[in-house]
Amino acid sequence: MSKYLVIVESEAKTKTIKKFLGKDFEVKSSVGHVKDLPKQRLGVDLEDGFTPEYITIRGKGKILNELRKAARASDVVYIATDPDREGEAIAAHLAEEIKSRNANIRRVMFNEITERAVKAALENPSDIDQSKVEAQKARRVVDRLVGYQVSPILWRTIYRGLSAGRVQSVALRLICEREEEIENFVPREYWSITARVKSKDAAEFFTKLIKINGKKADIKNEKAANEIVDDLKNQLFKIEKITKKPVLRQPNPPFTTSTLQQEASRRFGYSTKRIMMIAQQLYEGIELGPEGSVGLITYMRTDSTRIANEALQAVREYISRDYGLDYLPKKARQFKVKSSAQDAHEAIRPTSMEREPKKIRKYLTEEQYKIYELIWNRFVASQMEAARLEQTTVDITAGKKYHFRTTGSVVVFRGFLQVYEDTKEEAEKSDEEAINVTVPANLKEGDELTLLELLPKQHFTKPPARYTESSLVKELDTLGIGRPSTYAIIISTLLQRKYVERKKRQLVPTELGKTVNNILVENFPDIFNVKFTAFMEEQLDQVESGKKKFLQVVSEFYKPFSHAVQQTEEKGAEIKEGLQQETEETCPQCGRKLIIRWGRNGQFMACTGYPDCRYTRPLKEETPEVREACDKCGRPMIVKTGRFGKFLACSGYPECQNTKPFTIGVPCPKEGCDGQIVERKTRRGKIFYGCSNYPKCDFASWAKPVPRACPECGNPYLVERYSKAKGQYLACPSCKAEITESYEEADAQISVGG
Repeated sequence: MSKYLVIVESEAKTKTIKKFLGKDFEVKSSVGHVKDLPKQRLGVDLEDGFTPEYITIRGKGKILNELRKAARASDVVYIATDPDREGEAIAAHLAEEIKSRNANIRRVMFNEITERAVKAALENPSDIDQSKVEAQKARRVVDRLVGYQVSPILWRTIYRGLSAGRVQSVALRLICEREEEIENFVPREYWSITARVKSKDAAEFFTKLIKINGKKADIKNEKAANEIVDDLKNQLFKIEKITKKPVLRQPNPPFTTSTLQQEASRRFGYSTKRIMMIAQQLYEGIELGPEGSVGLITYMRTDSTRIANEALQAVREYISRDYGLDYLPKKARQFKVKSSAQDAHEAIRPTSMEREPKKIRKYLTEEQYKIYELIWNRFVASQMEAARLEQTTVDITAGKKYHFRTTGSVVVFRGFLQVYEDTKEEAEKSDEEAINVTVPANLKEGDELTLLELLPKQHFTKPPARYTESSLVKELDTLGIGRPSTYAIIISTLLQRKYVERKKRQLVPTELGKTVNNILVENFPDIFNVKFTAFMEEQLDQVESGKKKFLQVVSEFYKPFSHAVQQTEEKGAEIKEGLQQETEETCPQCGRKLIIRWGRNGQFMACTGYPDCRYTRPLKEETPEVREACDKCGRPMIVKTGRFGKFLACSGYPECQNTKPFTIGVPCPKEGCDGQIVERKTRRGKIFYGCSNYPKCDFASWAKPVPRACPECGNPYLVERYSKAKGQYLACPSCKAEITESYEEADAQISVGG
């Protein structure tokens, strides 16, 4: 019989922790939360201090019975749920359910699932932190009040089943407001002028016009650019000044939840939800052969850049051993923790410097390896010497009127760049900036330059970029909206609700999302805004620190909120009518006017005579795309969409039920296969491309194949890819080469040749 019971949240943790503890310990899992508010009603007593009505989650009764039985047979119960507010709330609910069987309950927390950390936690147990429990309860109650009192307004004005979350709605507002900025943006034309020059004793190089008559070069149109070009042809180009200065580039801190999501999303294109799922696996434990299950990283939900002293000592020993003392700073680098951080946990780091990514790669999936290596490299780099660069700036005059500049940097000492270099989201670099190139080594002040070519170029200012998952997480983190555990949930909820869709990795609001946002912003301007949402996060933090009480925070929120709900409900009919759009069309059945209304499947045309006349039709009646003649009856085959994507069906249905796969005009590249590539959908709706001969042929690709051979390796096809930096382009799936011409040029060649 076990003397001690350890309760964790997930089954994966039980396996890892069991091997650290002896036969006197039994380790069991609660499988997440065991109690929550009821789904079918508000579950908050508005008349009795906003008391939440927690009930056992369906399916958790059996788990609780097993935990009670195990608790009765143990001397001490250790609750080891996650070290955050959610984990503390789960611990409180578990203690409440099992205290009648065993009141000797202690709380243990560890930031990493390693033998040292787990045993140290068990040797230093504590009590459940009631302030953390109260903070989680406050968040849950406030979110329930918003969701269950605002969502019905959306049901009555748009259609049933929509939701309005306190934080998710502010994220939607950010996305919608960015889209509005883009739609209202008016591009402004401007021109830049670059010169190709050469000195007597040096190689040729490029330089950019930055000033005219001592002022920033502002060239508004082609006429002005041509006049300047004509004038420059008669000017003497001369090096006025050469400036060299050392530049230090410091490493970034180790990852927090926010920065991990941003960087992994940029590098690998993973969704935030996927990134957190992989990180959770690395935290809970991976089977490493003879070593067994081991937690590879520290707790992955954190907003702190703090590092434990023993971890700093270990990484410094690793750097000195593997990279040399030149790469090791004299003192361990300490990073400033932002003022809004809870700082409850360390930054995300490896749990041991003995488990280099390459040494354990065979035990990891490709995704696990990528995330683990990213965390490892960022942590190691954060404690390495700065990179040292020498920056050279060449200032050039062209007569007395024009000033050109060229800037170049040379890495003198790589420092942390030996291990890790951040990716950067594409920044729209100002064309007024000097050209950054490799500067020829033997230039001298006073050298006269030969003008080889002048290159005027037209540009247009661009609107702000749409949010990606990465940039939205960064914005939410900067604004203090949400917490590390909520970013992925916020984005996945917006996508699931179809308020937002992902297009080429950008988050674009749907018409439904825009409509929901307009209703919320117009009727709850003081609730669904950035400042108030950030303020609520601060209030919850104060509950956790014990500075404020649950009842005080919820009461202060609910009074103005309930007033706004009441006002909005009173004008519900007005809001609904405002969403309806009049048309000039008349009903073919009764002759009344048709209007555009909202329904579960989006907008549709409906008769104003409802309920007497129930005529409706889709908003757009699309003409079926005809592809070929039916080989059974001769009638046209049209494109239709089914559960797993597009297919061809005979227009003579139901008399003729002939169907064919929808091909994209690309033969299957597998040798010996005579199939065609068809567009398909997974069960979750994600599009991919596979062979029409499946299951005989198993060719599949997430990227769309293009019938063009790779010029580098001869692979019979390329695939379409997209990145924010490059836009649409073609790449080889075999050798990873990217074609040099623009996507549009390649597409034109394919159309002509293919």
